[in-house]
Amino acid sequence: MDLDKYIPFRRFWPVFFCCLAALGAGAQPGLSPREIKKLSVEELMNLEVTLVSRIPERLNEAASAIQVITNEDIRRSGATNVAEALRLAPNLQVAQYSASVWIISARGFNNIFSNKLLVMIDGRTVYTPLYAGVLWEQQNVLLEDIDRIEVISGPGGTLWGANAVNGVINIVTRHSAQTQGLYASIGAGDFLRETAALRYGGKAGDKLTYKVYGQYFNRDNTTAFDTVRNNDQWRMTQAGFRLDWNTSEKNTLTVQGDYYGGRKKTLPFASPLNGQNLLARWRRIISDRSDLSLQLYYDRYFREDAPTNSYDEMNTADIDFQHRFPVKTSHNIVWGLGYRFVHDDSRFRNINSAGIVPRRKRLDLITGFIQDEISLAKNLRLAVGTKILHNVYTGLEWQPNARLAWAGKQYTLWGAVSRAVRTPSRFDVDYYLPITPQPPNVPSVAGGPNFVSEKLTAYELGYRLQPNAFSAFSLSAFYNIYRDLYSVENLPGTFTYQIMNGSEAESWGLELSAQYQLHKNWRVRGGYTYFNKDIRPKKDRNFNPDYLGNDVRSQALVQSILDLPLHLQFDLTARYLDPLSATFATAAVPNYLTFDLRLAWVFRGLELSVVGQNLAQDSHTEFGTASIPRNVYAKISARF
Repeated sequence: MDLDKYIPFRRFWPVFFCCLAALGAGAQPGLSPREIKKLSVEELMNLEVTLVSRIPERLNEAASAIQVITNEDIRRSGATNVAEALRLAPNLQVAQYSASVWIISARGFNNIFSNKLLVMIDGRTVYTPLYAGVLWEQQNVLLEDIDRIEVISGPGGTLWGANAVNGVINIVTRHSAQTQGLYASIGAGDFLRETAALRYGGKAGDKLTYKVYGQYFNRDNTTAFDTVRNNDQWRMTQAGFRLDWNTSEKNTLTVQGDYYGGRKKTLPFASPLNGQNLLARWRRIISDRSDLSLQLYYDRYFREDAPTNSYDEMNTADIDFQHRFPVKTSHNIVWGLGYRFVHDDSRFRNINSAGIVPRRKRLDLITGFIQDEISLAKNLRLAVGTKILHNVYTGLEWQPNARLAWAGKQYTLWGAVSRAVRTPSRFDVDYYLPITPQPPNVPSVAGGPNFVSEKLTAYELGYRLQPNAFSAFSLSAFYNIYRDLYSVENLPGTFTYQIMNGSEAESWGLELSAQYQLHKNWRVRGGYTYFNKDIRPKKDRNFNPDYLGNDVRSQALVQSILDLPLHLQFDLTARYLDPLSATFATAAVPNYLTFDLRLAWVFRGLELSVVGQNLAQDSHTEFGTASIPRNVYAKISARF
């Protein structure tokens, strides 16, 4: 037995003994998973969401294609990280590229540099301006502490800014008052070699609560088509805290932060990464329809890629102010201002092969938005607004939006017209691949000094129905028009290629989701998405733009959550995805149907579970050439 690979567990022996203590002494009543966010369909539709309008509103009245993944949905799925949890949103395409890399998109343009989806964790933006995408291997939130994940497919630029083009995700963690006591878990398996977590929550007086946590995991290698093991093992350690203070009856203050570090294998090398973040948020409630909030955060990450002999260090400081107030009885206005300071240091040590020039750059972003929600009639609401932003590459951009919603007792019918932009990244403008000296017929690639923002005009129509207390349905349709999309084109008379805005596209599709309470102990949820697109060069341009995205035509999801006698739980999550055709940059991927199973014994605060992931085949490919293996793991959790 190779004992070395289990050595990291030695640092987590306190977690192990906490679990043993729970086995011997039993956990305290009142903290069972059964009572943690186990909601009926009716209660789920009454959940308050904030992503659609920046203010709390009921899910069944939201004028957007929004899905909510609850803590119970995540726990009962057996997901082991945020990316796997996002598979539970039927309006997202989630593909695992390697042991540590996921490609996630909404409404198309899914590729290794997916850059049209804005992601936030408790309001902190986590996309990187290096390529305007999300480094998912760095977003390792403790799943036990997630309250819900709000997922919008469709533009959200009016409220949330640049890069909220095809969707917005906000991961909302629990208030520290909801994480009191001790939580400990430990698990081991084949692909997920080992995982451990420890969290403690307490209070100081009647107004201040807090929590501290730590977690660790180690993942094995994926395989190639020929069953040869890839060298992409991945392990991470993360720790953090959260403090919530009710300074007065109307004022609250939240301070939270995280530190993470680890490494992933890239070919025969180890590529380290680490990061820190700190967030503070103050909110003052003035009345039921009026409040103020001020949020500040700092985020830093460092990552190295050993095969390319390169690294990137990004420092971000952000301040965001928001004010909501009524005007008479028919208008509810929300407005805000923001400033983001970003300093990037991106370096390819072998400058003759590839590079980002200049190596260091400030990428400041200034934003302002206003939106007015107008009550036109008893059941008719109109929301109109715009966001204006200024970035270092293209200057001023604007993103207007109009949404109309008709809400009855059991339904909501809504429509929207929006404009959104994807601002340039450093890879778009500052990347270059020189060949010095340049041999004959060997191309060079250069960033586009005149690259402008990619633009979207989106038309949406949706219908949400809750016919009774046991079922709920949502259907949305969309038609998107894209202009000035990314392209790589040959400069006339040279063997040099440059990044330009030479592509355009249309896309259209349907998104269906549903939940049904078959029995008080059995809930089923799922959905189906159809997507199609037409991407082409602009008139008089000659190139193949198929590298802009490799998207499935149809995909479906079903999750079954079932409580059995004798404190047993039996859960199934099945998903189907259509094939991906080969493109200039990616290999073809066959269609696949796979499922995950979870069997657990839950008594008071103790949980013993066995989870099998990707059980339909020994392994399957989701994007690229890496084959994702079947994973079976066992886990012990205790809450007391």
